[in-house]
Amino acid sequence: MLVRWANAEPTQRTIDGWGSLNRMFDDTFGLPAAGSHTRAWVPAVDVAEDEKSYTLALELPGVKPSDLSIQIDGKRLLIQGEKKQQLEEKTDRVHRFERTFGSFQRVFVLPDTVDVERIDASANDGVLTISLPKTERAKAREIPIRAS
Repeated sequence: MLVRWANAEPTQRTIDGWGSLNRMFDDTFGLPAAGSHTRAWVPAVDVAEDEKSYTLALELPGVKPSDLSIQIDGKRLLIQGEKKQQLEEKTDRVHRFERTFGSFQRVFVLPDTVDVERIDASANDGVLTISLPKTERAKAREIPIRAS
């Protein structure tokens, strides 16, 4: 004989509450909700600087260079692209999709020290690397001291 556990309902409310909290964080931070068919996706980016340039490295696994666009608008660098969903026809049932896909856009405000005429981009092994050379006046240089 099955007997209803007296505390099952409060426990279920606690579990449902955690699910609601998880969904709130997922919605806030752009993560896909479980069972969702639309996915929010923002590629991760590393920003580095040396004496000659700034470098942006965006993780874009599965994105072809032909699906990317890089534009300069005043002092803004706009990177747009799309990671397309790849569905495979199989007889096996799919139980879960966790790989993200969809359009994305990243915008960076460029410092005055960037030489926008010499910006260069390359894609290799799922990483888009954008080199932002510094202007000559922005590069560190040593100033000689004259003896009087």
